[in-house]
Amino acid sequence: MRFGLFVPQGWRHDLVGIEPAEQWSVMKGLARHADAGPWESIWVYDHFHTVPAPTDQPTHEAWTLMSAFAAVTERVRLGQMCTCMAYRNPAHLAKVAATIDVVSGGRVEMGIGAGWYEHEWRAYGYGFPPAPDRLGMLDEGVQIFKQAWEQGVATLDGKHYQVDGAIVQPRPIQPGGIPMWIAGGGEKVTLKIAAKYADFTNFDGSPEGFTRKSELLAKHCETVGTDFAAIVRSANYNVAIAPTEEEVEAKLQKMVDRLRPYVGDEKAEQQVKAYRGLPAVGTPAQVTANLKEMQERGMTYGIFYFPEAAYDRADIELFEREVIPQLA
Repeated sequence: MRFGLFVPQGWRHDLVGIEPAEQWSVMKGLARHADAGPWESIWVYDHFHTVPAPTDQPTHEAWTLMSAFAAVTERVRLGQMCTCMAYRNPAHLAKVAATIDVVSGGRVEMGIGAGWYEHEWRAYGYGFPPAPDRLGMLDEGVQIFKQAWEQGVATLDGKHYQVDGAIVQPRPIQPGGIPMWIAGGGEKVTLKIAAKYADFTNFDGSPEGFTRKSELLAKHCETVGTDFAAIVRSANYNVAIAPTEEEVEAKLQKMVDRLRPYVGDEKAEQQVKAYRGLPAVGTPAQVTANLKEMQERGMTYGIFYFPEAAYDRADIELFEREVIPQLA
């Protein structure tokens, strides 16, 4: 199994209490920790407003962070989970990503999806197109990426995007261009787009959900004539890990207590539901067993989010010592 680490950027209220002027130092420190450790990649989210409710707490912009991480790390790969296609002109984003790939020495991953967070769409003036249009933008944008990175120029007269000889030089230095992660589990359209274009997918990380999405992806690959086995299937995991189950519960309660002043009791409690009963919650032995099961189901790349990462690296270090060596 391969391992990615989310770096807190504020989107999940995971930098609260840290002065904005100090937040980059925290993020940089965690990126360098991952760079020196067993992690293959580091990740941030492409969002502008916090969850589970929009608040005035900082959320640092994903592609700006990609550039900064490229300059302060040497080995670890750099990803976004996942870029919203419609937030940026795709030809321009292809140019941005190619430049960062050069700066990083060929370490960029392109996580891309159709987008879902209606509040920030409307707040930033993007409207909120219906799902078929958002998915159409995703498909056309990926076509532009592939042309730009493989040929250095892109032309497309699409329904949503029109580019006419958009020059993208320098191209990415990775042979064939930047690896494409198509994120999302939409069964009729998103997974079909993934079947056509993805090097990696990222969808439901529960045992039953992962198996179902994998089966549907395989059917779409058969329909469009691509190799299902060549697509790496990944999932994201919220981590609450400790030597005992009692300590795990205490960590979850600590997260609720941190969120409550910003989003209220109900939304704070709802966030904990995104942890309970899922594979990366438990003692090291429990988490290892759960992830081994996921590996048997075909999940060979996990991306892990530690809610306390900005304040305390103990959970990350425990995971590094007792989980990764059993699965890597």
